[in-house]
Amino acid sequence: MDLRKLKTLIDLVSESNISELEITEAEGKVRIVKAGTSAPMQYVQALAAPQQAASAPPPTQAVETSAPAAVPTSAPTGHTVKSPMVGTFYRSSSPGAPAFVEVGSQVKEGETICIIEAMKILNEIEADKSGTITQILGENGQAVEYGQPLFIIE
Repeated sequence: MDLRKLKTLIDLVSESNISELEITEAEGKVRIVKAGTSAPMQYVQALAAPQQAASAPPPTQAVETSAPAAVPTSAPTGHTVKSPMVGTFYRSSSPGAPAFVEVGSQVKEGETICIIEAMKILNEIEADKSGTITQILGENGQAVEYGQPLFIIE
C-alpha cells in the first residue's frame, strides 16, 4: 500500500468517530487504531500470503470461552442497555484481554461496557446510565440484533 493512501486512511480515522479501521488487500493488511484524543495514530501493516488470506479467519472472530455470560433466570429489573446495531458482541477488546465489565461492576455513564463489530468496524458501546451491572445478557462472540438487551444496570 502506498504512503499517500495510508496517510489518507489515517486522516479519515483521526477525523471520524471510529476508533479502529482494518483493511485487507492483495498486497497486505493495514490496521489503524486511534490511541486516544492526545496520542498520535498508530498503524500496523502485515503482508499476508494470498492463500492464507483466503482460508484463515480474521483474528476478531476468536471466541473467548473462559467467562460465560450470565443467563437470566427471571424477568430483568432495572435499566436495560440494548444493542444499537446488528453485529457481533464482544465483552473485551481482544480475545486475551479481561472483559470490560463483569456482574457486580460499577459503571459510570459513558464508560465502555462492550464492543459490537459491524462490517469489520469495532464499535465501543457505552453505558447510558451509571450503576451496577446486575446481568450480562449477551454472549461473547455471538451475533446480536438491533434492540437486543445486552446488560441490566441497577
